[in-house]
Amino acid sequence: MKIYLVGGAVRDQLLGYPVKERDWVVVGATPQEMLTLGYRPVGKDFPVFLHPTTHEEYALARTERKTGPGYKGFNFYAAPDVTLEEDLQRRDLTINAMAQESDGAIIDPCGGKKDLDARLLRHVSPAFVEDPVRILRVARFAARFAEFHLHTDTLQLMQNIVRDGEVHALVAERVWQECEKALREAHPARFFEVLSNCGALSVLFPEFVQKSVGFQALPRAKTAIARFAVLFYGLDIQSARAVLQRYRVPKNYSELALLICGYYADYEKVFADAALCLALLEHLDAFRRPERLSLFFDGCEAIANSDIAVQKSERLHSIYVAAKSVEVSDLASQNIPGQEIRKILRERRLVAIEKFFVFIG
Repeated sequence: MKIYLVGGAVRDQLLGYPVKERDWVVVGATPQEMLTLGYRPVGKDFPVFLHPTTHEEYALARTERKTGPGYKGFNFYAAPDVTLEEDLQRRDLTINAMAQESDGAIIDPCGGKKDLDARLLRHVSPAFVEDPVRILRVARFAARFAEFHLHTDTLQLMQNIVRDGEVHALVAERVWQECEKALREAHPARFFEVLSNCGALSVLFPEFVQKSVGFQALPRAKTAIARFAVLFYGLDIQSARAVLQRYRVPKNYSELALLICGYYADYEKVFADAALCLALLEHLDAFRRPERLSLFFDGCEAIANSDIAVQKSERLHSIYVAAKSVEVSDLASQNIPGQEIRKILRERRLVAIEKFFVFIG
């Protein structure tokens, strides 16, 4: 039995990047041998085990054969006679198809090191087309490694995947998973750029095809949640909800996306009227959920891309603080119905905002 470090950990080491997680391939072992050594099985489709101490993933070397549509349409073969080279051959990109021995020696049958040096994203083999998830992964790697370019032959294979309808077999959870990861990368707009270049954007996110402002705003937003939300700038509510429902987008992402979609126009003209200003704060639910304010500002400033927007957010936050500080404790002993108290609170907040408007001129 031999154990090798594989994939992203080897790639990132060679690039001089910090290694966040390590994956291992085990050659020449059986599942029973792994269990005997104390490894805990976790794989459903093929034998993957967790190390008894480090809890890192150790997968038996395997090959795969396409048997049906989509990324689940594979039969896997994992046995002691599967070689390391055979296991590496089934991977997506050459830069992810390297292994490292315990002494540090790099095993590179697919030319991954050469492609790393050339800053090239290139497929390992023609079998690349068998798994549509690889379109998403390549797009995500493009978002992570801005200096890398996509090999023309790999782009052609991605276009073939789209042409053959394999993209339609992608499950919503996996699309969202890769999208969210890309939003956290240094250059998130490249994720959607690559999807557009291979034709997958019009299949997966047709609502975003003509939304260049959202793509341009992506890197300017500071958080992944705000980055996702700016994509919804200019969309109608019906289209926005269609995207969110299609991919079962988590609530925190969905809420901000709908706020940007529905209220960015109010943000632009927020100082036109005190009532409009208060209404915007209420729509954001800022008095109960103040964290929404900073996320909303993050998205709006990314879209506007101006110092004026930053100043506007700062002023709006000051207005929020003034309105938030309004008290109705003097009404507690007067036996006034809760609905009436809420009405009075709103009126007092409006007065506080009007005074602030006078102050800022």
